[in-house]
Parts: sequence; C-alpha cells; structure tokens
Amino acid sequence: MSLLDRISIDPEVVHGRPAIRGTRMRVTDVLSLLATGADEAEILEDYPYLTAEDIRACLAYAATRDGHRSTGVDGLA
Repeated sequence: MSLLDRISIDPEVVHGRPAIRGTRMRVTDVLSLLATGADEAEILEDYPYLTAEDIRACLAYAATRDGHRSTGVDGLA
C-alpha cells in the first residue's frame, strides 16, 4: 500500500474532502495540527486511531496538490 492509498475522497465522508481512509479525520486537520506546532507524538496521543504513516500520507498528499513531486515516498515518483 502506498502512502497515498491511505487518503480517500468520498462524498459521504466529510463532504468529499480528502480524509484518512476509514476515519473522518481530514487531511487539512492533520496539516493544521502540524502547522501550529504539534509534533507526531502529540497527534498520535490525541488521536490514537491514527498512525505515523497516516501523518506522512497527509504530508505526501499535500505535496501532490501543489504539483510538487517528491522522491523516496511511497506512491510518489
């Protein structure tokens, strides 16, 4: 499974916004937490249903939205 496979867009879940598969946690929610200074450990403690890979998937997804291509990340060339 690539990191980007962890992100889903379903009109029935959070109004079709990108979310971590199997949850209602939006990609933007995770990015906002990171932007305000929360680190991975804090996020995982506050949201125990998330994994470190989910957080990396949010970052990878965000990188693809700006047309940026990264190497060495599953799902990205």
